[in-house]
Amino acid sequence: MQRFANLKRLGFFTRLLDEASPAERYRFAAEQIVRAEKAGLDSAWIAQHHFHEREGGLPSPFTFLGYVAAQTSRIRLGTGIVTLPLENAVRVAEDAAVLDLICNGRFELGVGTGGNPSAFAAFGLDSAQRNEIFARNLEVVRTALVGKPLEGGDTIYPLRPQLDKRIWQATFSVAGGARAGKAGDGLLLSRTQPRTKEAPQATLAEIQNPVIDAYLDALPKGAEPRIMASRSVFVADDHAEAMRLADIGLRRALPQFLKGGHAKPGETLEEMITAFDTHVGGADEVIASLRTDATLERVTDLVFQVHSVDAPHPHVLRSIDLVAEKVAPALGWTRTAPDVALAG
Repeated sequence: MQRFANLKRLGFFTRLLDEASPAERYRFAAEQIVRAEKAGLDSAWIAQHHFHEREGGLPSPFTFLGYVAAQTSRIRLGTGIVTLPLENAVRVAEDAAVLDLICNGRFELGVGTGGNPSAFAAFGLDSAQRNEIFARNLEVVRTALVGKPLEGGDTIYPLRPQLDKRIWQATFSVAGGARAGKAGDGLLLSRTQPRTKEAPQATLAEIQNPVIDAYLDALPKGAEPRIMASRSVFVADDHAEAMRLADIGLRRALPQFLKGGHAKPGETLEEMITAFDTHVGGADEVIASLRTDATLERVTDLVFQVHSVDAPHPHVLRSIDLVAEKVAPALGWTRTAPDVALAG
């Protein structure tokens, strides 16, 4: 029986894409994170998106996580990600510091270059310069968090230097993996990535393992690796019900999937499940499916999300329970003590 030897922590991730009003999306996401804590998960992550409700439903991650922090006590809370080029870096550092204090040191700061090109235009920025803006803003965030003087001589209040050791960088690329490793940050890997024309049938592991290689090669000597893989996972008690909901969700998500640069999949549900890099079914089916993902042999953190199935809220809650009770233990996960932080 294959178990992932490096797996230390299990998390839940949401882009707040429930088929519901904005208020209901936020309520559902909070309830899902509360359920994840009760189920024993180690972390919960939310994504920031501006403008495009079919990509994500939350432009204000710090506000939302402050709300969730008041309803939880143990589970770690992370951004996966803050779209750093679109933010004021000093304000990110201030919000992160305040949030980490009010949640008693449970915050993990995930950042990335992401964002729809049109979002950059709305902020008066050039999407082609996202990498340069990201690097500049990340340096300001680090400077602010550890209490070094900013331009003009001021330092932020409150200081939270501990957060410098809880930064994670998201990337699709080998260069991005090396950048995160060199900084000693955690590495965030996506649930799916577009395939290239040269390798249209490449597995997710074939795409992401070189990123992990670059990360580990660049990591400073003695630094503990933090490698998180997000995966699309939806588990139901009944196979037929899981497939029914997957068929609805994946077909609904197809237009957005194609906009993201992915190739058009075949018409059958099985072909769509494969194209979306989704693990769906009963617990035994999902366990078997995840065991074929060679990337997961190397990660320290496995974070699951129901996207793009995006089943109704009660089914998401049940999937959280089934992952914690049946799927993750079969892969080698065990509950950690309440005071174990992702930063080690």
